[in-house]
Amino acid sequence: MTGPRKLLTVNPAHTANPPTERQIRAAEPDFPTLNDQQTAYFLKEIWTPCGNRACDGGLTHHCLRDAPLWTAYAATSCRRSEVLGWMWDLIHWDECAIELAWVVVEEGNTYRLRKLTKDGDDNALIYVDQALMNVLKWQWERQQAEKARLGPAWVNHGLVFARDGFKLQKDGQAGGPQDPEKVSARWWTARNRLHLPDNFRLHDWRASKITNDLDNHENPVEVSANARHHSPGYTMSRYGRRRAEGAKKLAASSASRIGLATLV
Repeated sequence: MTGPRKLLTVNPAHTANPPTERQIRAAEPDFPTLNDQQTAYFLKEIWTPCGNRACDGGLTHHCLRDAPLWTAYAATSCRRSEVLGWMWDLIHWDECAIELAWVVVEEGNTYRLRKLTKDGDDNALIYVDQALMNVLKWQWERQQAEKARLGPAWVNHGLVFARDGFKLQKDGQAGGPQDPEKVSARWWTARNRLHLPDNFRLHDWRASKITNDLDNHENPVEVSANARHHSPGYTMSRYGRRRAEGAKKLAASSASRIGLATLV
């Protein structure tokens, strides 16, 4: 014979205090980033010709085909879809600015080029250094060489980082948008070759750029604007919490200003 059933008269979950959204966000795993020195090393490596017998170190050999693309991600805080949607006629050469009006997005098992609509940020303008504009000029020259080589197989869409003729199928065409998944697959190959963190995604270049800018005490308003965030407060709350080194420098600077080291 069994004893009486032990039933709860009150649901203990009713008195629980669930974590706030801020606490949940703070507990999320950190994304990997590269600092400025690591980024400089990466850029140097990807622009080093492979040195194989067929490599001329210039426009035609495939070893540097993605160097401008990876540079674009490292030097800006643009998303994968945004860089793949850069258009030549929206490059403002004299102003060192790039207008973001198009993106290449995945849709099911395919992808397409469409207008930028994220957060209502239509035709956003980002400013870059002349050094990146020089990289884009190199990309322009390489693309012109590809167009001349492929002839009618090149269908011009005006894209800066269009699909090129490397390993192009016999009945295929170049010049259109790139498959984002294939771009990511090539990135994984480059990442592994250069021994970057295994979980470092293309999107983590965005986090690296924003974090490094904040760590170097750049104007948060400008950092936020270039990242197309809705406010500097969001930028600081999303990325500022990772700035341990910057916080230590701030503490040391503050202590020096008030003469803290002279007290004891």
